[in-house]
Amino acid sequence: MMKIAYMGFGKSAKRYHIPYVLEREMLQIKTVFTPNYTKADMDEYQQYGISFTKNIMDVLEDTEIELVSICTPPASHFSLAKQCLEYGHNVLVEKPFCETVAEAKILFDLAKAKGLKIMAYQNRRFDGDFILLQQILKEGQLGRIVEVETHFDYYRPEFVAEFSKNPFNGALYGLGVHSLDQMVALFGKPEKVFYDIKAQKGTPSNDDYFEVQLFYADNLKVIVKTSHLVCLPGAKITVHGVQGSFQKTGMDKQERDLKNNIFPGMAAFGADDISDYGKLSQNDENSVEVIKTPIGDYGAIYDNIYQAIRTDALKIVSDEQTLTVLGIIEQGFKQPSPVIVEYK
Repeated sequence: MMKIAYMGFGKSAKRYHIPYVLEREMLQIKTVFTPNYTKADMDEYQQYGISFTKNIMDVLEDTEIELVSICTPPASHFSLAKQCLEYGHNVLVEKPFCETVAEAKILFDLAKAKGLKIMAYQNRRFDGDFILLQQILKEGQLGRIVEVETHFDYYRPEFVAEFSKNPFNGALYGLGVHSLDQMVALFGKPEKVFYDIKAQKGTPSNDDYFEVQLFYADNLKVIVKTSHLVCLPGAKITVHGVQGSFQKTGMDKQERDLKNNIFPGMAAFGADDISDYGKLSQNDENSVEVIKTPIGDYGAIYDNIYQAIRTDALKIVSDEQTLTVLGIIEQGFKQPSPVIVEYK
C-alpha cells in the first residue's frame, strides 16, 4: 500500500481528489497538512486513519509517505513541490502545475536527478466527453480532421474575481489549462497560436474570457474557448473532418455529482444525461448516430502515478506536454491580444 499526504485541504482536495483515493485499496491517505482544519474535519476523516497537521515538517520528514499531492493555491505550487522533492517524495501537483516554464523545468530536472516522479494533476483527461472524443478520433470515422472546437463555459454575471496583476487568477490559467492540456494530449505542440484574452465584465479584473486557436500542419485548427457570460451553452466539443462531424453537449457529470454529495462508487455516479450524448454524422447531414458517453473517473490519474512510481510506467501527463501547455499560456500574457504568435 502506498501512503500519501495532502498539502492543502480546500475544495480541490475535498472534492476532486480524496473521494477517489478513498476508493482505491492500494492508496492510504496518512496526513493532511493545512493551517485551516477544524475538529469537524478531524472527526469526519478519523475513520479513514487520516491525521491533520499545521506543521509542514510532519509531511516532509515522514519517510513512510511516498507521494505528496499538492492542492494549495497556485502561487505556492512551485515552492512546495520543490521542497517535497528535496525531501525525497514523489509529487502530484494540481493545475496549473506552476507559473512558468522555467519553474516547471527546475522541478522536472530535480525529480529526474533524485529518481522521483512529479506530474501535473490533469484530471480532465478522464472526463467522459474527452474519453469519447479520443475514441472517435482513434476510430477514424471522420477522416482527416480539419477543425476541433472545445468550450469550458459558465454563466457567472455577478462573479468578478479579486483583481490581481498575476494572471494566475484568471480564466486562462484556471480553466484554459484543462482544455489546452486535452488538445495538446491529442495533437501535440502547435506551430502557431492565436490569442484573444480579456475581461468581458469590465476592468480592473483578471481575464474571464479567452479564445485560443492552435494551428497545426495539414490545415488543422483547434479552437479553445471559455466565457463566464454564456447563459445558453452550445456544444462542449465540435469536430469536423473531411468525412463527417461529431458534436457533444454538456459538461462531464462527475463535478455535478460531487457537488450534490454523490460520490465515486455510488450508483450512476458520473453518468451523462441522454440528451448530452455525442452525435456523429458521416457524409450525410440527415443521418445522425447517437453515441453514449463513457463514465469518467478522475481517480484514474492516481492509478497512473501509482504505476509510474512503483513500476516506472509512463506518466499519462508527460513533462513535455506540461511544458507545452504552460508555454502556450505564459506566452499569451507577453503581449496585448488579439495576436498570432509563432510557437517554438
